Amino acid sequence: MSKTFTLQIELRPVLPVIRGCKDYNEQQSRLERVDRILRASGIEDLFVELHLQNFLQRSDKRTRSLGLKEQQRQARESIKALRCTVLKNLLLCDFRELSQRLAECALYRWFCALPEFPRVQVPGKSRLHDYAQWLSASQMELVLSSLTKALVDEERALQIGLENELDTAGVFVDSTCLKANMHFPVDWVLLRDGVRTLVKSIVVIRRHGIRERINEPEAFISRVNALTMRMSQAGRNRKTCKKARKQVLREMKKLCVVVEKHAVRYRDTLEEHWQETDLSRAEADVILARMNNVIMQLPEARRQAHERIIGERAVPSGEKILSLYENDVHVIVRGKAGADVEFGNSLFVAETREGFILDHELLKDQSGGDGKWLRGRLKELQELSGGRLTEVTADRGFESEALKRDLLAAGLECHVCPKSPAELERRLEEESFRNNLRRRAQTEGRIAILKNVFLGEIPKAKGYERRRIAVAWAVLTHNLWWVARKKWKEATHDLLQAA
Repeated sequence: MSKTFTLQIELRPVLPVIRGCKDYNEQQSRLERVDRILRASGIEDLFVELHLQNFLQRSDKRTRSLGLKEQQRQARESIKALRCTVLKNLLLCDFRELSQRLAECALYRWFCALPEFPRVQVPGKSRLHDYAQWLSASQMELVLSSLTKALVDEERALQIGLENELDTAGVFVDSTCLKANMHFPVDWVLLRDGVRTLVKSIVVIRRHGIRERINEPEAFISRVNALTMRMSQAGRNRKTCKKARKQVLREMKKLCVVVEKHAVRYRDTLEEHWQETDLSRAEADVILARMNNVIMQLPEARRQAHERIIGERAVPSGEKILSLYENDVHVIVRGKAGADVEFGNSLFVAETREGFILDHELLKDQSGGDGKWLRGRLKELQELSGGRLTEVTADRGFESEALKRDLLAAGLECHVCPKSPAELERRLEEESFRNNLRRRAQTEGRIAILKNVFLGEIPKAKGYERRRIAVAWAVLTHNLWWVARKKWKEATHDLLQAA
């Protein structure tokens, strides 16, 4: 089956020869290399296979046995999904811009295996967004590990075109915070967010034909905005700020209760009479889910604001609502200049000495400590390295006696920076430790490239699972970009031209 799809991709039109633009020619060479990696490593076939499994599971029992035509159609869509999403991350653009650039550039259409005959057909921004969610996070990690295994194997690395297989003897690990797309979690701003979301949902429901008795809905947004500005102004006068802030919060709480009652009424009416609107069931469910999410959290958000502003009592970190829309983010104290506290999820990254990202993990729960985290990833690191791992290097945040014991028990050299100044001074006398510690500083740069370039600083994906998928795509694109920039065999150019 996969051979049939590969033959269809190889019938793509020949690219025109462009003279006089060095940047274009370099980009064409890079995309040709990525194209070869996708096919020769087998990850394109794996991507198609995983999607077909998902498609069969979603199909009802009567259509579980797909015909050849439907298999080919789903496979073509999967290939486009893989290549379009990789290209988006390589070009560092959004979905709308990518759709336009695909329409403009024959090179991009060639890379994404888009049809040119009888007419040029490019996916729109909504379809490109669907492509970014084509596989689950766990399936994307299978694709990533498949690429790593292909590069670690000497024979397969040579088939791709590399001079040597991936060097996985030493890894350099670090952790960071992947920020969520949310504003600073101010208590009264959460109330403003809740009112806005519920009122806008009510406006949408009324526009589609369901009307209940209510004052002009937009007036509630004006009122909560006015209260928000008053709250901001109240904090400027130190003598009266406490009293003024408490008074404004009481008014804000009353407004929240009124809006919540209206929202519950509209939600229940939409649930019972959605057939009387021009909405589909799926569209109605989206509105209901958005409203239910806020209605469930708004009473607790009011209590939290009351406790902190009126009661002047601290709320434990584990009980705080940081965002009405992101339920799986945490307060991560980093203690760094400009980032003392961040809100998001902890991200673990392990790279090889040359800069290939060997392993990563985005945590849903709060991290139990970097040392414990690394101990839990040791087995995975050894498997991904093809059994060639010999040394592990990390900063002092990972240092623990338990980690040292696990590394030594696994026969690995421990180059984790010690917290004790005396111990650090002693270890610095070892040349290998000094060299690895100096090299470890580059891991900070690798994380910056992953986060700021391939993830676009703060991913716009909502929810932990979608952020996890976004990270997997970013790591995959980074590794393809990294391999494409490596030194290849001289004969590979001829292979690319013949492909």
